Amino acid sequence: MTLAQMWEARAAEGRGGELHRWVHDAALPALRGSAGLARAEVFTAAGDRVLLITWWTAQPVPVPDPPAELLARPAHRWSFTSNHVE
Repeated sequence: MTLAQMWEARAAEGRGGELHRWVHDAALPALRGSAGLARAEVFTAAGDRVLLITWWTAQPVPVPDPPAELLARPAHRWSFTSNHVE
């Protein structure tokens, strides 16, 4: 069974680049040593949004919280179970 977690945050005005760098410099390294991390992908979108999707073969580890000053609102988190892959 594979579990996926989605983490999405909207950056404070004009701070999308900083939030994106924080994901690469802090969040991903914090997750890399975790047992069961199979894959991670980072996306950006309009509105200074950053999305991180992680896939796990064991219990997922939550993405750490970024510095509050980088955020326009609290990050959203969702967990999913993979049911089908083609």
